[in-house]
Amino acid sequence: MSRIGRQPISVPSGVTASVSDSVFRAKGPKGELVVPFNRELTVRQDGDQILVERPSDRQDHRSLHGLTRTLVANAVKGVSDGYVINLELRGVGYRAKLTGRNLEMSIGYSHPVIIEPPAGVSFVVPEPTKIDVTGIDKQLVGQVAANVRKVRKPDAYHGKGVRFLGEKIALKAGKAGATGSKGKK
Repeated sequence: MSRIGRQPISVPSGVTASVSDSVFRAKGPKGELVVPFNRELTVRQDGDQILVERPSDRQDHRSLHGLTRTLVANAVKGVSDGYVINLELRGVGYRAKLTGRNLEMSIGYSHPVIIEPPAGVSFVVPEPTKIDVTGIDKQLVGQVAANVRKVRKPDAYHGKGVRFLGEKIALKAGKAGATGSKGKK
């Protein structure tokens, strides 16, 4: 039995959940999400809990069991609390600002980089070197944050670039000749 799949999902107050035709819908204060799932699995609501059940112990049923439970739990959490991914800019002169809904970044290129968020995702810039990507869909928020990071990945030698908050970058050593041994043999 899947350890993740058999865990019940508690529905917080203010969130309504419904299941029909292999589609799970969650509606809460932040918005509404729809999660399609495999027809062979069963998603049912039992009071204030949601249970995901599988018909057999076949390999495909076992793998879909945990996946479906996680997707449903992410939807319930997303419509009640939402998701935030924090990014930080490291580098001299690197900064970000909001221009309407769009994120405008000056990160070492000859031009500012402008990123337009998709529907359901928004940017918050609390400081010029910090970016918060917020939304209710965990997968979409993560993808947008990865796309922002991809614009200028952290440099392996200096660590300059866009990184997730708290991300550790293993810096490479510079040239061996830069250690101060000029011409010594």
